[in-house]
Amino acid sequence: MMTNLFSVFDPSAIFGLSLNWISTFLGILMIPSIYWLMPSRYNIFWNSILLTLHKEFKTLLGPSGHNGSTFIFISLFSLILFNNFMGLFPYIFTSTSHLTLTLSLALPLWLSFMVYGWINHTQHMFAHLVPQGTPAILMPFMVCIETISNVIRPGTLAVRLTANMIAGHLLLTLLGNTGPSMSYILVTFLLVGQIALLILESAVAMIQSYVFAVLSTLYSSEVN
Repeated sequence: MMTNLFSVFDPSAIFGLSLNWISTFLGILMIPSIYWLMPSRYNIFWNSILLTLHKEFKTLLGPSGHNGSTFIFISLFSLILFNNFMGLFPYIFTSTSHLTLTLSLALPLWLSFMVYGWINHTQHMFAHLVPQGTPAILMPFMVCIETISNVIRPGTLAVRLTANMIAGHLLLTLLGNTGPSMSYILVTFLLVGQIALLILESAVAMIQSYVFAVLSTLYSSEVN
């Protein structure tokens, strides 16, 4: 049962190649194409979202943030949001439910922030290990705690996104598997519950992509 339950997250292979991962990059081809079309309500709505994110990320980055520095976090938000919504459709591979993708996004970002911070702002990075007002006797413990907190950041970013995607899809799969064994009246309530859960998963898809981008922005602002 557990093998069948988690098999919905397995990418299918064709001629020994897992072509499902190609769907991860479809957003790169589809999203820019809207800028070549005539302006519509969807284009205006999407552009307003990007402009709002640009202003918010620029505020989080502080004085060291430039106009171009927000583009990487906006692109990160768009990529995760697209893949989260892709996974809500039936028979479509959910790439964000795999640590292979989420850790590949979080780890290089965190590592680049750390390398940049320790090379260019070494004194600030050392000072960040000891919060202001810490008693002298607790400073060695705070250094260890802050170091561990910094090291596990890419893991928490990746696991948070993966766990939320897996949890919602497992609930939808469990509810779908119980349908054939239920009466017609209970199936009606089951459909209502699945629709409500699908709406909730749509909100989770947006929130998790936003949280991933915002936390990445905050980690970047800490090294400046």
